[in-house]
Amino acid sequence: MPAPVPELWNYIPEEILIQIFYYLSLRDRYAVFQVCRQWATAVSSSSVWHFTEISCDSEDEEGMLQSLLQFLSQIKHLKIVFDQSKEVNRKNVTRILDVLAKQNHKLQQLCIACHGENPYFYSGQDILQSIRNICDTENQIDLQHIDFRQMPFTLDDELVELVATTNPNLHSLFINNRTLVCNVAPDTIRKVLRACPKLSALGVYYASLSDNVFQELLKPERAAFTHLDIFCERLDKYIPVISEELWAAVSKKHPQLCVDLEFDHTVPACKIPRILKLNIPVSTLQLNTYNYMVNQIRFVTRSYSSTLKKLMLQTTSSEDLNSSLVDLARQCRKLLEIHCYCVVSQEVVEAFLTHCPSLKQYTLKVTKERHPWKAVTVQ
Repeated sequence: MPAPVPELWNYIPEEILIQIFYYLSLRDRYAVFQVCRQWATAVSSSSVWHFTEISCDSEDEEGMLQSLLQFLSQIKHLKIVFDQSKEVNRKNVTRILDVLAKQNHKLQQLCIACHGENPYFYSGQDILQSIRNICDTENQIDLQHIDFRQMPFTLDDELVELVATTNPNLHSLFINNRTLVCNVAPDTIRKVLRACPKLSALGVYYASLSDNVFQELLKPERAAFTHLDIFCERLDKYIPVISEELWAAVSKKHPQLCVDLEFDHTVPACKIPRILKLNIPVSTLQLNTYNYMVNQIRFVTRSYSSTLKKLMLQTTSSEDLNSSLVDLARQCRKLLEIHCYCVVSQEVVEAFLTHCPSLKQYTLKVTKERHPWKAVTVQ
């Protein structure tokens, strides 16, 4: 351990140091720990570690992660970010998760986010097994928030049901992670809702929804449900759509409900109008279809003007598109963000700036530019 700090630093109370170190990244906390006894004591406080993000992205972090394993038992809210294309990163993540399973009974929130390319024939089974270990009933971990939206490994019925039954106090569960195949059946989501009576936010594939799932949400004893995040992809063309009547009933039962809908480019254009229903309280809508979307935009304008806050479009330029967007700007006055990834007219830009007083960000280009297009922040 380094020698005591110079006398000047002794004037900083430990509780102030703790507040400062709370905002540091994992790497900076590791550096602070090695400065002196006083700082090492302060950075070891459980208050510093309640909210922690761990990045596993390079081999030179091996020593840092090894030293910080001792603090994992103090973490309540954990986000793990890593590039899964490298084996060393995957091993570090499984080691962290396995230590959590054995040592941490305080963990309440777990988010796992990947940002690399999956190696050929790699399906994340090592990571998924470590998640199963965390859900082992002997470990007494009681998770309240789980977010796997950026973890591109196929989840199945067995794992999702295990997560729900071993964490009955779940408030949010997001498993709409954009993998090629959805292996979570509607019956499993129905079991999740039954096992987790406090669940108020759920992220799923559209293929994981059904009339029975919605009937579960309509039960009198069901607590307030506030957020439904839905990912629509190619397999949805084979499944029945949720009826207008069920959407109306759920919206009435849960008046605070906000729905986020994302359509992948693999969804057939003919299926989109069947999925979009008048009574869905749509807050965010992403139409990443690259198809002719004018009719859908006009439907959105008529149906979601009182709820829509964010709209993203991947479509093709046309005069009809410009006209429909101008009309949308005039009607959807609660809009916070609009992102259209094709060239639009100057009239469209001016319409959104004029008629949407709450607008915070927009991506609207009047000429072709090199991608990626950057959003403009409204001052």
